[in-house]
Amino acid sequence: MSEFINNQTLRKEKLKEALRQIHAGKPYEEVKAAFAEMLREASAGEIAEIEQALIADGLPVNDIQYLCDVHVAMFRESLDRQQPAEMTPGHPVYTFRAENELVTLQLNETRQLLQKSVIDAGEENLAKLLAAINKLAEFEKHYLRKENLLFPYLEKYGFSGPSAVMWGIHDDIRKAWKAMIKTLQDQSTASRSRTAETAKLFNPMENAMREMIYKEENILFPNALERLTEADWRSIHAQEADFGFSYVTRGTDWPAAGAEESQKPVEVKLNQPVEVKKEERTVSMSDFPLSTGDLTLSQINLMLKTLPVDITFVDENDTVRYFSETPERIFKRTPAIIGRKVQNCHPPASVDKVVRIVEDFRAGKRDTAEFWIQMGGKFIHIQYYAMRDEAGNYRGTLEVSQDLTELRKLEGERRLLEE
Repeated sequence: MSEFINNQTLRKEKLKEALRQIHAGKPYEEVKAAFAEMLREASAGEIAEIEQALIADGLPVNDIQYLCDVHVAMFRESLDRQQPAEMTPGHPVYTFRAENELVTLQLNETRQLLQKSVIDAGEENLAKLLAAINKLAEFEKHYLRKENLLFPYLEKYGFSGPSAVMWGIHDDIRKAWKAMIKTLQDQSTASRSRTAETAKLFNPMENAMREMIYKEENILFPNALERLTEADWRSIHAQEADFGFSYVTRGTDWPAAGAEESQKPVEVKLNQPVEVKKEERTVSMSDFPLSTGDLTLSQINLMLKTLPVDITFVDENDTVRYFSETPERIFKRTPAIIGRKVQNCHPPASVDKVVRIVEDFRAGKRDTAEFWIQMGGKFIHIQYYAMRDEAGNYRGTLEVSQDLTELRKLEGERRLLEE
């Protein structure tokens, strides 16, 4: 056993050295030739662990992201020999794979329409091309489920490096979708120019999507199946519908009847209310004494759910502890986010800004930060507040988001009860 472990450790170190040489600029073919034997023995798990080790050693996630395709090319021969796990319709990985098959067909169709538009850049062809790219962008639901469900569960097992890399690539793909749609909708530009610009954007986007499919099938999903428990998968399954599916209707064969229900969290009721008299009013022994009154746990929960804002609380250790379940949240949240580090809840392009705000709060440099964005025709106001105790110690960050679209239209005044 010790000899096996030593050999595996040695192989990992040599594979890490191969990737370091690629990053240092050594020609890919030279590196591959030198490490050919070990590459044939590499598993998907080892590849992911190596990339995560490189991140731990200080190699920036962005550097790994840009060279991720080179990494996969190095290991492709080994990965191609691995058999995909047998899945049952309804299992999250089965659904992910079904979506991958269908988006591949959508990529093929979109490329054909693009080629037709290059030959004949008439408005009819451009309209069909625009519809196809809008259809392609529906794959957003696939990426959102990965980022908000699969990634958080993998992080619980220390598998975070490859997830961060993939999220960055997702964002590049999203930018390409938006840019192509905007280009094709611009009627002020000549049709042939719109076609040429779309083709310029489509080629790298198509390559990124196809390579991402390969990485999911041969690296991400095998590692997820190896690490996550049956209970983890059932929890993911229970939350998938919040994000929706791309091109597919989820199967119903998995989990078995009754299995999903058995995995629901058991509601634990503490301090059952006991009626007592206090200053001529009825209160409960389960009340929480607050600075200006006392409320039951049920009342606090209802208040937070009723407020016309989205609330997310991150504690002093940068761990997400709570989000409000308002009827229509602006930014989607699921129970998978609870216990997740806030640094892992944001795409690589924006995580530095979030970290800087939190660190400023912790250091006492500021107490608030605010932003406003246009999203889906709505004006969204986002505020961060540092939470401090009576002694001034930092106890966490409160994020409050609100849709101000209708409020910004108000003028004059409206008296109470006026309709």
